[in-house]
Amino acid sequence: MSDFPLVSIIIPVYNGSNYLGEALDSALAQTYQNVEILVINDGSTDNGATREIALRYGDKIRYYEKENGGVATALNLGIREMKGAYFSWLSHDDVYYPEKISAQIALKNKLPDNTIFYTNIEYINKKSRHLSFYIMDSNYLNSKPSYSILRGSIHGCSLLIPKSAFNECGVFDENLKTTQDYDLWFKMRLKYKFVHQPRVLIKSRIHKNQGSNNNSIVLKECNELWMNFINQITLAEIIQYEKNANLYYAKLGIFLMKTPYKEAASYCFTKVKHKQFYKVLQKILWGFEMIGNKYRNMIYSVKKHLPETV
Repeated sequence: MSDFPLVSIIIPVYNGSNYLGEALDSALAQTYQNVEILVINDGSTDNGATREIALRYGDKIRYYEKENGGVATALNLGIREMKGAYFSWLSHDDVYYPEKISAQIALKNKLPDNTIFYTNIEYINKKSRHLSFYIMDSNYLNSKPSYSILRGSIHGCSLLIPKSAFNECGVFDENLKTTQDYDLWFKMRLKYKFVHQPRVLIKSRIHKNQGSNNNSIVLKECNELWMNFINQITLAEIIQYEKNANLYYAKLGIFLMKTPYKEAASYCFTKVKHKQFYKVLQKILWGFEMIGNKYRNMIYSVKKHLPETV
């Protein structure tokens, strides 16, 4: 594969006139020159405001309109129409650093073709002001590649994905409204290695119009997603990453307890043999000089969600 492949930046947008221009400007400002930009208008209902902004960019972009069907349908249209060898998703309310694509291609040229890349994140507010950075443990994640997914570490807009991954693993499930991304990453992990690049290369915007994790539809779909992960993870992966299935399920259950997905956490704990559970939990918490209230509360919460029968 070429050292300078064409990269397709796909921007799905729905009623995005407030932030679309900033996203497009960041795509056009990439220091990597061999890119194409596709804007997919997913049936916006803002009296043409989103269309007007996109069309201002003329032949610098390729613009498509479709009936509203959700982000998965917009991304899939972009995948069908893209000409590039690599896919890069940019939400209309997020922003790329100028070196986003060039830094990822430089790393791509050092690694096998069956590699998918993701990065650290800067969070910004509605006025594009800095809020915080999310810096991940690169050594940990790259030693356990599936944990990029099983610890919720991937921001979709930080990814660089070979087009071949969609050809081999399929595209986004259009029946899923909020979990179509992680559903697909989970499938891809079997044939492609997710590699964390320890750089901040995207700005993710936090604003009130985003969906809430506490929305009942979101909670239902996310709990189902995690339970599917729990059922489908292979024993080979479990042994590779934790050496012990009880330890694996206990760690994953405790991780899920810190999220809104308590139903999935409880389900995960059913996979742990109860007689061994507290020894496993003690091993996880081992090394703390003293267990503060934070950890006491966590243990109490874990106990509440354990099933009553073995």
